[in-house]
Amino acid sequence: MKQKFSDVSAFRHDPLRLFAQKGFGSSAPLVQLNLGFKPVYLVTDPLLARAVLKTDEAKIDKGYLVQKLRKVIGTSSITMSGPEQQKRRAIIHQHLARGIMNDYVPEIAGLIRRHAAFLVRENEFVAHDVTAPLALRIVASLLFGRDVLTSGDESALMKAVYTAETQMADGLFRIFPRTPWKAWRDYQERKLSREIMAVVVDRVRSRATSTSLLRAFDALNLTTEELRDEILLLLLAGHHTTGNAAAWVLYFLATEPGLADKIRKENLSLITEAGEVDPLRLPRAEFSLRLAREALRLYPPFYWFSREVREPTELGGKQLPKGTSLIISPWQIQHDPRNWPEPDKFRIDRTYNSPAYLPFGLGPRACVGIGLGLLELQLLALEIATACDVEILSEVPAPAPTPAVTLLPPRIRLRLRPRAPVSAVAQHTAA
Repeated sequence: MKQKFSDVSAFRHDPLRLFAQKGFGSSAPLVQLNLGFKPVYLVTDPLLARAVLKTDEAKIDKGYLVQKLRKVIGTSSITMSGPEQQKRRAIIHQHLARGIMNDYVPEIAGLIRRHAAFLVRENEFVAHDVTAPLALRIVASLLFGRDVLTSGDESALMKAVYTAETQMADGLFRIFPRTPWKAWRDYQERKLSREIMAVVVDRVRSRATSTSLLRAFDALNLTTEELRDEILLLLLAGHHTTGNAAAWVLYFLATEPGLADKIRKENLSLITEAGEVDPLRLPRAEFSLRLAREALRLYPPFYWFSREVREPTELGGKQLPKGTSLIISPWQIQHDPRNWPEPDKFRIDRTYNSPAYLPFGLGPRACVGIGLGLLELQLLALEIATACDVEILSEVPAPAPTPAVTLLPPRIRLRLRPRAPVSAVAQHTAA
């Protein structure tokens, strides 16, 4: 009995260490984790991990570890499967793809500049305390339209997101149920936050712009509750995917010698005469894109995924019964020395076409905001490096991140100092 639960404490308190101990150097593509009565395996081989993520959902689908999230975030794209999930993903993907090439670049860049203008007046700030609200504000802007939310609306949404994050973290790492009174308290907190969120969504629905993602959802004829669940998911996912990684982008701009200068110079080739980044030129901005990708390699916000075998399957040389859980950890795969030279070191010279690069997942259930997340991180690097010098005020190297629902950055203390502006005409001439 003890053996079946021997990894529970490590999984709850330090999953990164558990994944490293079990996965690094293991010759087996599947390593058993003792997390309860059901069989659970860590998928350590990147090729096998990719195969699992691309397998038809009739054979391998989102597992019970993901389904546990339903009581917190409801029935949304992350917790459902089948045609309805595919339909919702298609709407989100099509809308984001159009926006990335047209509307999003100036909108996101403008929000970043607004934040930077505030931060240069501060003596210091904690990176994640700034990048998380910025990421949430960007997602909210794309969801509802520019300047649709009031400051009160934003505060209410952030409270709902915080409640969901806290309860998701507890639920994912909890093997045994909570006491009845604590479960009741959690339920009351969830109920209140969802009611507040419903009020905000109903209020801004009439003000949402025609190009907003909220308007795109009209084609799905979702109920009010379904729409609220989908919006909560997008706020959670967008908030963390870029909010966490963005803190590390600022950290590396401050600590990697010469990196900010390279990105500053790169920006000159992207800016039009109007002083805006040209979306069509972004694909050639290799240094800012490499910075974003390396930050996601070292610190993937979603550092593990869960899948469940739906029918008896042979995988990695093992016969797996129905109900077997499979855990894929991008953090473990992207830090494994067999897959990357100097895996714990930031290197701007890497390439990312490796099968061992999985920060967003893969296949039909991969993160739908891949392109948007990379765009936000790229623009953050370009805008901040061009306008400011970033100074590190806390220890280097930074402390380890904290594994919760996502991989939370430590308290990275920074200072921004404005640089002398270069005129748009001079920038365009230099390009």
